[in-house]
Amino acid sequence: MEYKDENHQISHQKYDCLLFDLDDTLYPLSSGLSVEVTKNIQEYMLKKLGIEGSKVPQMCVSLYKHYGTTLAGLRAIGYNFDYDDFHSFVHGRLPYKMLKPDPVLRNLLLSLPIRKVIFTNADEAHAARVLSRLGLEDCFERIISFETLNSSNKGTVPANKYVAESGKAELHTTSSPETFDIDEFSSHPNADLDLPKTPVVCKPFEEAFQQVFKIANITPVKTMFFDDSIRNLQTGKRLRLHTVWVGNSHKLEGVDCVLESIHNMKEALPDLWEAADEKSESISYSGKVAMETSVIA
Repeated sequence: MEYKDENHQISHQKYDCLLFDLDDTLYPLSSGLSVEVTKNIQEYMLKKLGIEGSKVPQMCVSLYKHYGTTLAGLRAIGYNFDYDDFHSFVHGRLPYKMLKPDPVLRNLLLSLPIRKVIFTNADEAHAARVLSRLGLEDCFERIISFETLNSSNKGTVPANKYVAESGKAELHTTSSPETFDIDEFSSHPNADLDLPKTPVVCKPFEEAFQQVFKIANITPVKTMFFDDSIRNLQTGKRLRLHTVWVGNSHKLEGVDCVLESIHNMKEALPDLWEAADEKSESISYSGKVAMETSVIA
Protein backbone atom coordinates (compact mmCIF):
# COMPACT_ATOMS: atom_id res chain seq x y z
CA MET A 1 0.00 0.00 0.00
CA GLU A 2 1.32 3.46 -0.83
CA TYR A 3 0.94 6.35 1.57
CA LYS A 4 1.34 9.87 0.35
CA ASP A 5 2.29 12.96 2.26
CA GLU A 6 1.68 16.39 0.81
CA ASN A 7 5.00 18.03 -0.17
CA HIS A 8 6.82 15.39 1.92
CA GLN A 9 6.72 17.82 4.82
CA ILE A 10 6.85 15.32 7.67
CA SER A 11 10.58 14.71 7.30
CA HIS A 12 11.24 18.45 7.56
CA GLN A 13 9.06 19.18 10.55
CA LYS A 14 9.22 18.35 14.22
CA TYR A 15 6.01 17.44 15.99
CA ASP A 16 5.52 17.86 19.70
CA CYS A 17 1.87 16.82 19.91
CA LEU A 18 -0.46 14.23 18.39
CA LEU A 19 -4.14 15.26 18.51
CA PHE A 20 -6.61 12.40 18.14
CA ASP A 21 -10.32 12.20 17.51
CA LEU A 22 -11.97 9.34 19.42
CA ASP A 23 -14.93 7.62 17.77
CA ASP A 24 -14.32 5.82 14.46
CA THR A 25 -10.69 6.94 14.66
CA LEU A 26 -9.14 4.99 17.53
CA TYR A 27 -11.42 2.08 16.67
CA PRO A 28 -12.87 1.18 13.25
CA LEU A 29 -16.28 2.16 11.95
CA SER A 30 -16.86 -1.55 11.36
CA SER A 31 -17.16 -2.05 15.13
CA GLY A 32 -20.80 -1.04 14.73
CA LEU A 33 -20.86 1.28 17.75
CA SER A 34 -21.68 4.36 15.68
CA VAL A 35 -24.78 2.62 14.34
CA GLU A 36 -25.97 2.17 17.92
CA VAL A 37 -25.25 5.84 18.65
CA THR A 38 -27.41 6.89 15.70
CA LYS A 39 -30.24 4.65 16.86
CA ASN A 40 -30.15 6.18 20.33
CA ILE A 41 -30.04 9.73 18.98
CA GLN A 42 -33.08 9.11 16.81
CA GLU A 43 -34.91 7.51 19.72
CA TYR A 44 -34.13 10.54 21.87
CA MET A 45 -35.51 12.86 19.21
CA LEU A 46 -38.66 10.78 19.00
CA LYS A 47 -39.33 10.03 22.67
CA LYS A 48 -37.79 12.98 24.49
CA LEU A 49 -38.30 15.85 22.06
CA GLY A 50 -41.54 14.66 20.48
CA ILE A 51 -40.31 15.00 16.91
CA GLU A 52 -42.49 13.19 14.39
CA GLY A 53 -41.08 9.74 13.67
CA SER A 54 -41.18 10.09 9.91
CA LYS A 55 -39.07 13.25 10.11
CA VAL A 56 -36.42 12.00 12.51
CA PRO A 57 -34.02 10.16 10.15
CA GLN A 58 -33.71 12.95 7.58
CA MET A 59 -33.58 15.64 10.27
CA CYS A 60 -30.77 13.74 11.94
CA VAL A 61 -28.80 13.70 8.68
CA SER A 62 -29.44 17.41 8.02
CA LEU A 63 -28.42 18.48 11.52
CA TYR A 64 -25.20 16.49 11.37
CA LYS A 65 -24.43 17.92 7.94
CA HIS A 66 -24.83 21.53 9.04
CA TYR A 67 -23.66 21.40 12.65
CA GLY A 68 -21.16 18.59 13.13
CA THR A 69 -23.28 16.89 15.80
CA THR A 70 -27.01 16.29 16.09
CA LEU A 71 -27.00 17.70 19.62
CA ALA A 72 -25.52 20.97 18.41
CA GLY A 73 -28.04 21.12 15.59
CA LEU A 74 -31.04 20.46 17.79
CA ARG A 75 -30.05 23.32 20.08
CA ALA A 76 -29.53 25.60 17.10
CA ILE A 77 -32.98 25.10 15.63
CA GLY A 78 -34.79 25.75 18.91
CA TYR A 79 -34.99 22.56 20.99
CA ASN A 80 -34.25 23.05 24.67
CA PHE A 81 -32.93 20.07 26.65
CA ASP A 82 -30.29 19.16 29.21
CA TYR A 83 -26.99 18.05 27.73
CA ASP A 84 -26.34 15.49 30.45
CA ASP A 85 -29.74 13.93 29.82
CA PHE A 86 -28.97 13.69 26.11
CA HIS A 87 -25.59 12.08 26.66
CA SER A 88 -26.96 9.67 29.25
CA PHE A 89 -29.66 8.54 26.84
CA VAL A 90 -27.43 8.36 23.76
CA HIS A 91 -24.15 7.05 25.19
CA GLY A 92 -25.16 5.65 28.56
CA ARG A 93 -27.02 2.73 26.98
CA LEU A 94 -24.40 1.75 24.39
CA PRO A 95 -23.17 -1.86 24.14
CA TYR A 96 -19.52 -1.01 24.79
CA LYS A 97 -18.72 -4.72 24.70
CA MET A 98 -18.60 -4.23 20.92
CA LEU A 99 -15.17 -2.69 21.47
CA LYS A 100 -12.23 -4.97 22.21
CA PRO A 101 -8.82 -4.28 23.81
CA ASP A 102 -6.30 -3.10 21.20
CA PRO A 103 -2.78 -3.99 22.40
CA VAL A 104 -1.32 -3.20 18.95
CA LEU A 105 -2.50 0.40 19.08
CA ARG A 106 -1.52 0.65 22.73
CA ASN A 107 2.05 -0.36 21.92
CA LEU A 108 2.21 2.07 19.00
CA LEU A 109 1.06 4.98 21.14
CA LEU A 110 3.33 4.18 24.07
CA SER A 111 6.34 3.82 21.77
CA LEU A 112 6.12 7.50 20.83
CA PRO A 113 7.52 9.96 23.40
CA ILE A 114 5.28 12.72 22.06
CA ARG A 115 2.36 14.41 23.82
CA LYS A 116 -0.96 12.80 22.90
CA VAL A 117 -4.31 14.53 23.39
CA ILE A 118 -7.87 13.37 22.70
CA PHE A 119 -10.23 15.92 21.10
CA THR A 120 -13.78 14.59 20.92
CA ASN A 121 -17.26 16.04 20.57
CA ALA A 122 -18.53 13.29 22.88
CA ASP A 123 -18.99 13.57 26.65
CA GLU A 124 -16.38 12.66 29.26
CA ALA A 125 -18.10 9.46 30.43
CA HIS A 126 -18.29 8.09 26.89
CA ALA A 127 -14.64 8.89 26.19
CA ALA A 128 -13.57 7.17 29.41
CA ARG A 129 -15.58 4.04 28.62
CA VAL A 130 -14.24 3.80 25.07
CA LEU A 131 -10.61 4.22 26.15
CA SER A 132 -11.10 1.69 28.94
CA ARG A 133 -12.56 -0.90 26.56
CA LEU A 134 -9.67 -0.35 24.14
CA GLY A 135 -7.10 -0.53 26.92
CA LEU A 136 -5.81 2.95 26.10
CA GLU A 137 -6.82 4.86 29.21
CA ASP A 138 -3.23 5.69 30.16
CA CYS A 139 -1.96 6.54 26.68
CA PHE A 140 -3.04 10.19 26.57
CA GLU A 141 -2.01 13.31 28.43
CA ARG A 142 -5.56 14.59 28.58
CA ILE A 143 -9.05 14.29 27.11
CA ILE A 144 -10.77 17.38 25.74
CA SER A 145 -14.46 16.50 25.57
CA PHE A 146 -17.87 18.11 25.23
CA GLU A 147 -17.80 19.27 28.86
CA THR A 148 -14.35 20.84 28.46
CA LEU A 149 -15.60 23.21 25.79
CA ASN A 150 -19.15 23.69 27.10
CA SER A 151 -18.69 23.74 30.88
CA SER A 152 -20.72 26.90 31.47
CA ASN A 153 -23.88 25.83 29.64
CA LYS A 154 -25.89 22.79 30.67
CA GLY A 155 -28.34 23.24 27.81
CA THR A 156 -31.22 24.45 29.95
CA VAL A 157 -31.34 27.99 28.59
CA PRO A 158 -32.76 29.11 25.23
CA ALA A 159 -30.37 28.83 22.34
CA ASN A 160 -28.87 31.99 20.91
CA LYS A 161 -28.99 32.67 17.21
CA TYR A 162 -25.79 32.23 15.27
CA VAL A 163 -24.83 32.14 11.63
CA ALA A 164 -22.91 29.09 10.46
CA GLU A 165 -20.25 30.07 7.96
CA SER A 166 -17.49 27.81 6.63
CA GLY A 167 -16.26 26.57 9.96
CA LYS A 168 -16.69 29.86 11.82
CA ALA A 169 -19.29 30.65 14.48
CA GLU A 170 -20.53 34.25 14.57
CA LEU A 171 -22.88 35.20 17.40
CA HIS A 172 -25.98 37.26 16.73
CA THR A 173 -27.61 38.71 19.83
CA THR A 174 -31.23 38.08 18.81
CA SER A 175 -33.13 35.32 20.61
CA SER A 176 -33.66 31.97 18.96
CA PRO A 177 -36.82 31.79 16.85
CA GLU A 178 -39.36 28.98 17.09
CA THR A 179 -38.18 25.65 15.77
CA PHE A 180 -36.34 26.16 12.51
CA ASP A 181 -37.27 23.83 9.64
CA ILE A 182 -33.85 22.45 8.85
CA ASP A 183 -35.09 19.96 6.27
CA GLU A 184 -36.91 22.66 4.34
CA PHE A 185 -33.78 24.79 4.43
CA SER A 186 -31.66 21.87 3.19
CA SER A 187 -34.07 21.14 0.35
CA HIS A 188 -34.58 24.76 -0.66
CA PRO A 189 -31.70 26.95 0.56
CA ASN A 190 -32.73 30.58 0.91
CA ALA A 191 -29.94 33.09 0.46
CA ASP A 192 -31.92 35.63 2.46
CA LEU A 193 -32.48 33.29 5.41
CA ASP A 194 -29.79 32.92 8.05
CA LEU A 195 -29.09 29.36 9.09
CA PRO A 196 -29.22 29.39 12.91
CA LYS A 197 -26.14 28.06 14.62
CA THR A 198 -25.79 26.34 17.93
CA PRO A 199 -24.38 27.83 21.12
CA VAL A 200 -22.56 24.49 21.48
CA VAL A 201 -18.81 24.62 20.87
CA CYS A 202 -17.75 21.60 18.81
CA LYS A 203 -15.89 20.38 15.75
CA PRO A 204 -15.82 21.24 12.87
CA PHE A 205 -15.97 24.91 13.87
CA GLU A 206 -12.79 26.91 14.26
CA GLU A 207 -13.81 28.23 17.67
CA ALA A 208 -13.58 24.70 19.10
CA PHE A 209 -10.09 24.16 17.68
CA GLN A 210 -8.87 27.52 18.95
CA GLN A 211 -10.09 26.68 22.44
CA VAL A 212 -8.35 23.31 22.30
CA PHE A 213 -5.08 24.94 21.24
CA LYS A 214 -5.29 27.28 24.24
CA ILE A 215 -6.41 24.67 26.79
CA ALA A 216 -3.79 22.07 25.81
CA ASN A 217 -1.03 24.54 24.92
CA ILE A 218 -0.90 23.26 21.34
CA THR A 219 1.15 24.80 18.56
CA PRO A 220 -0.74 23.89 15.36
CA VAL A 221 2.29 23.74 13.04
CA LYS A 222 3.92 21.25 15.42
CA THR A 223 0.82 19.11 15.82
CA MET A 224 -0.44 16.12 13.85
CA PHE A 225 -4.24 15.74 13.86
CA PHE A 226 -5.92 12.35 13.33
CA ASP A 227 -9.66 12.23 12.52
CA ASP A 228 -12.15 10.26 10.43
CA SER A 229 -14.15 13.37 9.46
CA ILE A 230 -13.04 15.26 6.37
CA ARG A 231 -14.77 18.43 7.60
CA ASN A 232 -12.87 18.36 10.87
CA LEU A 233 -9.62 17.80 9.03
CA GLN A 234 -10.23 20.64 6.59
CA THR A 235 -10.85 23.02 9.48
CA GLY A 236 -7.69 21.76 11.15
CA LYS A 237 -5.72 22.28 7.95
CA ARG A 238 -6.89 25.88 7.68
CA LEU A 239 -5.55 26.36 11.19
CA ARG A 240 -2.16 24.87 10.16
CA LEU A 241 -2.45 21.42 11.71
CA HIS A 242 -0.85 18.53 9.85
CA THR A 243 -3.85 16.35 9.00
CA VAL A 244 -4.20 12.56 8.88
CA TRP A 245 -7.44 11.05 7.55
CA VAL A 246 -8.16 7.77 9.31
CA GLY A 247 -10.32 5.11 7.68
CA ASN A 248 -9.69 6.11 4.08
CA SER A 249 -7.31 5.27 1.27
CA HIS A 250 -7.49 8.34 -0.96
CA LYS A 251 -6.62 11.98 -0.34
CA LEU A 252 -8.82 15.02 -0.62
CA GLU A 253 -8.09 18.72 -0.23
CA GLY A 254 -7.15 19.47 3.35
CA VAL A 255 -5.59 16.05 3.96
CA ASP A 256 -1.85 15.53 4.25
CA CYS A 257 -1.83 11.79 4.86
CA VAL A 258 -4.33 8.91 4.76
CA LEU A 259 -4.53 5.76 6.86
CA GLU A 260 -6.91 2.93 6.13
CA SER A 261 -6.52 2.02 9.80
CA ILE A 262 -4.97 3.72 12.80
CA HIS A 263 -2.80 0.59 13.01
CA ASN A 264 -0.97 1.80 9.88
CA MET A 265 0.57 4.73 11.75
CA LYS A 266 4.10 3.42 11.88
CA GLU A 267 4.10 2.30 8.24
CA ALA A 268 2.67 5.59 6.98
CA LEU A 269 4.48 7.93 9.36
CA PRO A 270 7.89 6.31 10.00
CA ASP A 271 9.59 9.65 10.63
CA LEU A 272 7.69 9.96 13.91
CA TRP A 273 9.42 6.84 15.19
CA GLU A 274 12.77 7.78 13.66
CA ALA A 275 12.62 11.08 15.51
CA ALA A 276 11.72 9.20 18.69
CA ASP A 277 14.74 6.90 18.25
CA GLU A 278 17.03 9.88 17.68
CA LYS A 279 15.69 11.48 20.83
CA SER A 280 16.37 8.32 22.83
CA GLU A 281 19.90 8.03 21.42
CA SER A 282 20.57 11.67 22.24
CA ILE A 283 19.43 11.17 25.83
CA SER A 284 21.59 8.03 26.20
CA TYR A 285 24.62 9.74 24.70
CA SER A 286 24.23 12.79 26.94
CA GLY A 287 24.04 10.53 29.98
CA LYS A 288 27.24 8.75 29.01
CA VAL A 289 29.15 11.99 28.53
CA ALA A 290 27.98 13.32 31.87
CA MET A 291 29.20 10.16 33.63
CA GLU A 292 32.64 10.24 31.98
CA THR A 293 33.10 13.91 32.83
CA SER A 294 32.33 13.17 36.43
CA VAL A 295 35.04 10.50 36.55
CA ILE A 296 37.64 12.79 34.96
CA ALA A 297 36.87 15.56 37.40
